[in-house]
Amino acid sequence: MTASNADLIAGLIRSVPDFPKPGVDFKDITPLLGSPNGFSAAIEELVRAAPEDLDVVVGIEARGFVFAAPVALALGVGFVPVRKPGKLPCEVFSKSFDLEYGRETLTIHQDAIPSGSRVMIVDDILATGGTLAATAGLLGQLGVELAQVSVLMELEALGGRRVLQDAGIDHFHAIVKG
Repeated sequence: MTASNADLIAGLIRSVPDFPKPGVDFKDITPLLGSPNGFSAAIEELVRAAPEDLDVVVGIEARGFVFAAPVALALGVGFVPVRKPGKLPCEVFSKSFDLEYGRETLTIHQDAIPSGSRVMIVDDILATGGTLAATAGLLGQLGVELAQVSVLMELEALGGRRVLQDAGIDHFHAIVKG
């Protein structure tokens, strides 16, 4: 990772206090997305950190889609979305989990990824770890190998990395920490 890319990315993620509810310090990526140099640097760093021999990049609704799809394209592999309930038209696996500010459920098509495939999850932020751990659980139901989880920013104070470790996820990469 280049220090200048990490600095550029960190400088384009702004904090919005008390959103979506009091006490939450929301990390807004829209300035990063609005910057061609910043967005390009983010994709470049996520691609650089990707393990070899991947088959699929998984992105989590909604902000993970923005990063996972171009990473998959750059790597020459498929992209698979993990979505909220009611958004995928075929048979799905689902997993519920707690968020920093509520409860959520995620789904993936049961036939989305062939068993034995090597997969990388890409998302924007690691906060409490619930979203990423739930997505890893969905991938486990598909019988795939989780090669890595990559995010733009890890919010270390929220303890998400410990949640990932407890879920058996030991290949984790964050471009910046906050």
